[in-house]
Amino acid sequence: MDIRLLTSEDAVQYRALRLKSLQENPEAFLVTYDSEVSKPIEDTQHKLQLSSSRFTLGCFDQQELVGMVTFIREQHLKTMHKGNIYAMYVSPACRGQKIGKALIKELVQKASALEGLEQIGLTVISGNRAAKQLYTSLGFTVCGFEKNALKYEGQYWDEERMILEIV
Repeated sequence: MDIRLLTSEDAVQYRALRLKSLQENPEAFLVTYDSEVSKPIEDTQHKLQLSSSRFTLGCFDQQELVGMVTFIREQHLKTMHKGNIYAMYVSPACRGQKIGKALIKELVQKASALEGLEQIGLTVISGNRAAKQLYTSLGFTVCGFEKNALKYEGQYWDEERMILEIV
């Protein structure tokens, strides 16, 4: 397994895995498959351009992208000490191989190198025990709960907010 920063050259593989994640786990993401499938590949290429406030990591099994996670730093003066994790996903066939843990560890290492960053946050569906266990094992702590945070096709999901303090 190889973890590296994704670039616009990875857009086709990233988009395919992202759409797969939205189909397989619609409850876990803010956007839906239907809202993303019609967007042009240029949107994905743009999202994968490296910047000082945003990056996406990918995990490859040989040449196939099997896992991904995105970090976005807050941009307002009063919140620039924080960043957030988005779009964490590992293909079902590759789960149980500690890919998620490796992705988050690499993200934390890279984000921690950003000057002035003090905490990394994320939200997780309250019923997703595996994800909560992963984040807790890496030092994230629950700092909030939102009932009915997401709603899709008549179904509600509660979310927990978790943070990791950067030392």
